[in-house]
Amino acid sequence: MQYKNNTKQRSGSIQGLRSFKDTLPKNIKKVINKKGHIYSETLNNWKYIVGKNLFKVCYPKSFKNSNKFGVSTLFIMVKRGHEIDLEYSKKMIIDKMNKFFGYNVVEKLKFMSFDDQIKFSTNENIKTNDVTNNKYQKKIEDVKNEKIKKSLLNLSKVFKQR
Repeated sequence: MQYKNNTKQRSGSIQGLRSFKDTLPKNIKKVINKKGHIYSETLNNWKYIVGKNLFKVCYPKSFKNSNKFGVSTLFIMVKRGHEIDLEYSKKMIIDKMNKFFGYNVVEKLKFMSFDDQIKFSTNENIKTNDVTNNKYQKKIEDVKNEKIKKSLLNLSKVFKQR
Protein backbone atom coordinates (compact mmCIF):
# COMPACT_ATOMS: atom_id res chain seq x y z
CA MET A 1 0.00 0.00 0.00
CA GLN A 2 1.47 3.31 -1.04
CA TYR A 3 1.27 6.52 0.94
CA LYS A 4 -0.57 9.38 -0.75
CA ASN A 5 1.36 12.64 -0.73
CA ASN A 6 -1.38 14.94 -1.96
CA THR A 7 -4.15 14.39 0.54
CA LYS A 8 -6.23 17.32 1.69
CA GLN A 9 -5.88 16.40 5.34
CA ARG A 10 -3.57 18.42 7.53
CA SER A 11 -0.45 16.49 8.37
CA GLY A 12 1.12 16.78 11.78
CA SER A 13 -1.97 17.99 13.59
CA ILE A 14 -2.31 17.17 17.25
CA GLN A 15 -5.64 16.36 18.75
CA GLY A 16 -6.56 18.14 21.96
CA LEU A 17 -5.20 21.27 23.54
CA ARG A 18 -2.13 22.96 22.12
CA SER A 19 0.53 24.57 24.24
CA PHE A 20 0.79 28.35 24.35
CA LYS A 21 4.16 28.19 22.63
CA ASP A 22 2.65 26.46 19.58
CA THR A 23 -0.05 29.10 19.13
CA LEU A 24 2.36 32.05 18.93
CA PRO A 25 3.65 33.44 15.62
CA LYS A 26 7.21 32.55 14.61
CA ASN A 27 8.71 36.00 15.22
CA ILE A 28 7.34 36.07 18.79
CA LYS A 29 8.70 32.57 19.48
CA LYS A 30 12.16 33.86 18.64
CA VAL A 31 11.80 36.68 21.18
CA ILE A 32 10.69 34.34 23.97
CA ASN A 33 13.16 31.54 23.22
CA LYS A 34 16.15 33.87 22.84
CA LYS A 35 16.98 33.98 26.55
CA GLY A 36 16.19 30.33 27.16
CA HIS A 37 14.67 28.23 29.89
CA ILE A 38 17.51 28.57 32.39
CA TYR A 39 17.46 32.36 32.32
CA SER A 40 13.69 32.59 32.79
CA GLU A 41 13.72 30.13 35.70
CA THR A 42 16.60 32.06 37.25
CA LEU A 43 14.61 35.30 36.98
CA ASN A 44 11.54 33.72 38.56
CA ASN A 45 13.48 32.31 41.52
CA TRP A 46 16.20 34.95 41.95
CA LYS A 47 15.00 35.99 45.41
CA TYR A 48 15.21 32.38 46.62
CA ILE A 49 18.65 31.83 45.07
CA VAL A 50 20.47 34.89 46.43
CA GLY A 51 18.43 35.79 49.53
CA LYS A 52 16.62 38.95 50.54
CA ASN A 53 19.68 41.13 51.17
CA LEU A 54 21.40 40.48 47.85
CA PHE A 55 18.08 40.53 45.97
CA LYS A 56 17.81 44.27 46.66
CA VAL A 57 21.22 45.07 45.14
CA CYS A 58 21.56 42.73 42.14
CA TYR A 59 19.69 40.98 39.33
CA PRO A 60 20.66 38.57 36.55
CA LYS A 61 21.33 40.30 33.23
CA SER A 62 21.89 37.38 30.87
CA PHE A 63 22.96 33.76 30.67
CA LYS A 64 25.53 32.40 28.23
CA ASN A 65 25.45 28.65 27.72
CA SER A 66 28.62 26.59 27.54
CA ASN A 67 30.15 25.66 24.22
CA LYS A 68 33.50 24.29 23.06
CA PHE A 69 35.18 27.67 23.62
CA GLY A 70 33.85 28.66 27.04
CA VAL A 71 31.97 27.68 30.15
CA SER A 72 28.39 28.55 31.07
CA THR A 73 28.31 32.03 32.57
CA LEU A 74 25.66 34.05 34.37
CA PHE A 75 26.04 37.83 34.06
CA ILE A 76 24.77 39.73 37.11
CA MET A 77 24.15 43.46 37.40
CA VAL A 78 25.21 44.82 40.82
CA LYS A 79 24.65 48.25 42.37
CA ARG A 80 27.88 50.15 42.74
CA GLY A 81 29.40 49.57 46.17
CA HIS A 82 27.92 46.10 46.73
CA GLU A 83 30.30 44.13 44.50
CA ILE A 84 32.30 42.79 47.45
CA ASP A 85 29.20 41.33 49.13
CA LEU A 86 28.34 39.47 45.95
CA GLU A 87 31.93 38.34 45.44
CA TYR A 88 31.96 36.70 48.88
CA SER A 89 28.69 34.88 48.18
CA LYS A 90 29.70 33.78 44.66
CA LYS A 91 30.24 30.13 45.64
CA MET A 92 26.92 30.01 47.50
CA ILE A 93 25.02 31.36 44.45
CA ILE A 94 26.62 28.81 42.10
CA ASP A 95 25.86 25.95 44.51
CA LYS A 96 22.24 27.04 45.00
CA MET A 97 21.62 27.40 41.27
CA ASN A 98 23.12 24.00 40.49
CA LYS A 99 21.10 22.44 43.30
CA PHE A 100 17.92 24.17 42.11
CA PHE A 101 18.25 22.82 38.55
CA GLY A 102 19.62 19.44 39.61
CA TYR A 103 22.77 19.56 37.48
CA ASN A 104 25.73 21.88 36.86
CA VAL A 105 24.08 24.80 35.09
CA VAL A 106 26.43 27.64 36.01
CA GLU A 107 30.18 27.35 36.23
CA LYS A 108 31.10 31.02 36.36
CA LEU A 109 29.57 34.33 37.49
CA LYS A 110 30.49 37.71 36.03
CA PHE A 111 29.51 40.96 37.70
CA MET A 112 28.75 44.29 36.07
CA SER A 113 28.14 47.31 38.26
CA PHE A 114 25.62 50.05 37.61
CA ASP A 115 24.64 53.30 39.27
CA ASP A 116 21.41 53.36 41.25
CA GLN A 117 20.28 56.56 39.55
CA ILE A 118 17.60 55.99 36.93
CA LYS A 119 17.95 58.08 33.79
CA PHE A 120 14.72 58.95 32.01
CA SER A 121 14.63 59.57 28.28
CA THR A 122 12.62 62.42 26.85
CA ASN A 123 11.50 60.63 23.67
CA GLU A 124 7.81 61.03 22.99
CA ASN A 125 7.74 57.70 21.14
CA ILE A 126 8.40 55.62 24.24
CA LYS A 127 5.32 54.89 26.31
CA THR A 128 5.79 54.89 30.07
CA ASN A 129 3.78 51.72 30.65
CA ASP A 130 5.69 49.66 28.06
CA VAL A 131 8.89 48.19 29.45
CA THR A 132 10.10 46.09 26.52
CA ASN A 133 13.19 46.93 24.49
CA ASN A 134 12.68 48.90 21.32
CA LYS A 135 13.65 46.01 19.06
CA TYR A 136 11.17 43.69 20.79
CA GLN A 137 8.54 46.43 20.92
CA LYS A 138 8.52 46.64 17.12
CA LYS A 139 8.09 42.88 16.81
CA ILE A 140 5.24 42.88 19.32
CA GLU A 141 3.51 45.71 17.43
CA ASP A 142 3.58 43.55 14.27
CA VAL A 143 1.31 41.00 15.95
CA LYS A 144 -2.22 41.39 14.60
CA ASN A 145 -4.13 39.73 17.45
CA GLU A 146 -4.82 42.33 20.15
CA LYS A 147 -5.18 39.79 22.98
CA ILE A 148 -1.78 38.25 22.28
CA LYS A 149 -0.23 41.71 21.98
CA LYS A 150 -1.62 42.77 25.38
CA SER A 151 -0.54 39.52 27.04
CA LEU A 152 3.02 39.87 25.70
CA LEU A 153 3.23 43.43 27.03
CA ASN A 154 1.96 42.23 30.43
CA LEU A 155 4.52 39.42 30.36
CA SER A 156 7.31 41.91 29.73
CA LYS A 157 6.09 44.08 32.63
CA VAL A 158 6.20 41.09 35.00
CA PHE A 159 9.77 40.27 33.98
CA LYS A 160 10.79 43.91 34.44
CA GLN A 161 9.32 43.99 37.96
CA ARG A 162 11.33 40.95 39.01
